[in-house]
Amino acid sequence: MIRKKNVDLHLVSDWDSDKQQGNIRRKKLKRSHRWMIYMLLIIMIVCGTLLLLENQTYTKLLKVATYEANTSDANQYATFENGLVRYSRDGIVYLDRKNKERWIQPCQMKNPDIKVVGQTFAVSDIGGNSIMVFNEQGIKGEMKTTRPIEKFTISSQGIVGVILNSEDAPIITLYDAMGNILVEYTVPVGTLGYPIALELSQDGKILGVSYLFTKGGVLESKVVFYNFGEKGNENTDYQVTQDTYKDKIIPEIYALDQNSFVAVSDDSFLVYEGDEVPKKKREVQLKQEIRSSFHTEKYIGFILLNQDKSGYEARVYRKDGKQLMSKEFSGEYTDVKMVQGDIIMNSGKNACIITKNGTIKFQGEFTTEVLEIIPTFGFHRYLMVSAEELSVVYLIK
Repeated sequence: MIRKKNVDLHLVSDWDSDKQQGNIRRKKLKRSHRWMIYMLLIIMIVCGTLLLLENQTYTKLLKVATYEANTSDANQYATFENGLVRYSRDGIVYLDRKNKERWIQPCQMKNPDIKVVGQTFAVSDIGGNSIMVFNEQGIKGEMKTTRPIEKFTISSQGIVGVILNSEDAPIITLYDAMGNILVEYTVPVGTLGYPIALELSQDGKILGVSYLFTKGGVLESKVVFYNFGEKGNENTDYQVTQDTYKDKIIPEIYALDQNSFVAVSDDSFLVYEGDEVPKKKREVQLKQEIRSSFHTEKYIGFILLNQDKSGYEARVYRKDGKQLMSKEFSGEYTDVKMVQGDIIMNSGKNACIITKNGTIKFQGEFTTEVLEIIPTFGFHRYLMVSAEELSVVYLIK
């Protein structure tokens, strides 16, 4: 029997196998490209939506949660770590973001003021003799001064610097967090002037002080830096920098980070840099009257009075002097701060929020007087503190 040859059968050559594998790779590559395009489109849609929402102005609030507050109008608030500090003449309370008390520290102060730096804060009785230092767990230390407190500051390590009033001459004193005196310096008013502002570096080693001085009827300000480390020990008074500015008042000085300080005058700001010997790196003229200033570790901001028209201007700079944003707005606000890229201003029942990009995110009036507004987790989500309650709100159109 003769078997018929099947002409449809043939051996697959290596070339056919390679061709088939190539087709499979091309299909996978096309599929991968298709998914990449889909993902890119999704990302573009999400980013565009977020950008659209971020650049809108909202005028209303949607309250999504409320926590009652057993408090009064005499209480003041500050943001600290993952909660809030409520302080008054009778005590300091640390609250979580649901308004629950985590700890309470009783005290008696006539005029309490607070300074928050990193994981530490201090409450001082301005005009009195008491300063208390805290961290998230509670009180770290307390100090009693022998003279009335005029100004105070604190480092992230809990070192406290104070200007004490004295009949003979003001005294600048540094304390550790436990209340022990580290440095006591009687100011030579005749050569330096009167201290009106002070600030410590994050590690407490560098102290910057602004002095007001009158010489021959001419007003001067002096910016002086003291180094309490090895570099400062070379000098009897620890002084490592002194600059004089004629016809200027410098009422504010603050640290941006470990190596940078900013001194704010009546119409400009000066940036000092240096970990051992701070030196002036730049001076930026604002050419408008400064109503208030604010800062973060990255940004320096001002509320300026418009000269030729009504209203105000919010302006933000980097420490290299580059202007990032300028935005005009109406209304007057007593409390101004910058948190997570938002300039938050409030006064009574009115508030305004401006992004660092210059968009007025919110401007409106509340039904109750607002004591504090704080960004919280979520998009356009804030904590709003009043005398009656703590609320979680969303910004809406």
